Amino acid sequence: MNLQETALLHRSPKTATLSWKPSERQTPQGVPFIPDLKTSTVRLLLIDDQVIISEAFRRMIGTETDIFLHYTSNPTHAIQDAIAIAPTVIFLDMVMPDMDGLMLLRWFRSHPVTRDVPIVMLSSKEEAKLKAEAFAEGANDYLIKLPDPIELIARIRYHSKAYNNLKALTTATATAQLQAQQLEHTLRELQTTQVQLIQTEKMSSLGRMVAGLAHEINNPVNFIHGNFNHLNNHINCLLNLIEIYQQKNPELHSILQDEFGDFNLDFIIEDLPKILSSMRLGTDRIREIVLSLRNFSRLDQSDKKAVNLHEGIESTLLLLSHRLKQKIEIIKNYGNLPLVQCYPAQLNQVLMNILSNSIDALLELDEHKQKQILITTEATEFATVIIKIQDNGSGIDTEIQSKIFDPFFTTKPVNKGTGLGLAISYQIIEKHQGNIKLKSELGYGTEFAIEIPIALPI
Repeated sequence: MNLQETALLHRSPKTATLSWKPSERQTPQGVPFIPDLKTSTVRLLLIDDQVIISEAFRRMIGTETDIFLHYTSNPTHAIQDAIAIAPTVIFLDMVMPDMDGLMLLRWFRSHPVTRDVPIVMLSSKEEAKLKAEAFAEGANDYLIKLPDPIELIARIRYHSKAYNNLKALTTATATAQLQAQQLEHTLRELQTTQVQLIQTEKMSSLGRMVAGLAHEINNPVNFIHGNFNHLNNHINCLLNLIEIYQQKNPELHSILQDEFGDFNLDFIIEDLPKILSSMRLGTDRIREIVLSLRNFSRLDQSDKKAVNLHEGIESTLLLLSHRLKQKIEIIKNYGNLPLVQCYPAQLNQVLMNILSNSIDALLELDEHKQKQILITTEATEFATVIIKIQDNGSGIDTEIQSKIFDPFFTTKPVNKGTGLGLAISYQIIEKHQGNIKLKSELGYGTEFAIEIPIALPI
C-alpha cells in the first residue's frame, strides 16, 4: 500500500474519496498502464463508508487494466461524482451512518444522468426482505460483502456491458427517430412542392381556358347585344308603319286576314317586343357569366390587389349556380367589409374548393331533407376579415379531421376526388398570412372559417 492509500485509511470515512488511476497499475512486464477515464468501457463508482472495502475492491480488480475504479465514502457527493465520471456501474452500500443506501438509490433513480446506470447493492446481510426492498427501489443486483474476485469482476463486466449496450441502443433509436423525422419533413416538403406545382399548372390552365372562352363568347355576344337597340328601333318603325296603314286603309286588315288565314297581325305586333326583350335578357345573362369568369380567374390581376371579397363570392356562386339549382338554398349574411388586399384569383379558388365540397356533401343527403349553405362575412377589430362557409350536411368524422388539409387525402370515391383542393386552399391562405379552420360534427354539418389580414404584409 502506498503512502497516499495509507493516509486515506486513517482519514475520517465521511470524507474519503479515491480514484485508482491506471498509472497505479503495472502490466506483467512492470510497465505502467495508462488508459483514459473517458475512453474506459468499464467505469465503477463504489460508495461505501468503510475505506477498507475500497482497498479490497482495488486489490480484486488490480489486474483488470480496463476497469476504472472511483471510490467515495461521502454519499452526499455521490451524485456529483457520478456526473463527473459517468459510471457504467455503481456499487452502493446498503447501510451507511449518515444516509440510508436505499435513499441514495432513490436519488440515483430520480436523476436523469444516473437513472439508467446499473446499481448493485452491497450488504453484509443475506436477508430476503433487504433484497426485496432493494429491488423494489430499482436496484439491478444484490451482493454480499466481500464477494469472490472472479464473481465481482464478472458482475462488474456484465452490468457495464448491459449499460453500454443500452446506451448504444438508445443512441441508435434516437438517431433513427431523427432520421425518420427528417424523412417525414422531406416528404412533406416534396408533397408541398408537388401541390404547388399542380396548383400553378391548374391556375395557368384555368387562365388560358377562361381567356379563350371570354374572348370567343364575349365578342359575338357584344355584337348581338349592341345591335338590339338598332333592331328595336327598326321594328318599332315597321310596327308604326303597319299601324298607319291600318288607320288609312282599314280594308287592308280584312284582306290580309283572308289572304293568310291563321295570320294574327295583332298578336305579332304585341308579341314581337316581348321576344326582343327576352333575347336582350339572354345576352345580358351571357355577359354576366363571362364577367364572372373573368372576375373569378382575375386574369388581369395576378398580383396582389385590394378587392371586394363579396364580388369574388358572388362570381363563384354564379359559376356554381347549375349545381345549386338542385334544391340547395344559399343564405348570405354579409358584413360591412373594406377592400381587402389579396391575390384575388387564388382566393376565389379557395372559395370554389370549399363551396364545391359543401355542395358535394349536401347532394349526398336524402332528397327530402332541406339543404342549406350559410355564408357569413365580418371584419374584426384585429384588422382581419373572416369568411365562414357552413353547410348542414352529414359532417366529417373526428378521426380524420386532422388529415383534411393533407395533400392527396380525400374521403371521396376513386376518380371523384384528388385530395388537392383543401391542401391547395390551406397553402393559399398561408400565403395570405391567414388561417383556415375546420369545425365539424357528424350529423350536424361542417364549417370552414377563413381569416386573412385586410392589408397583406409585404
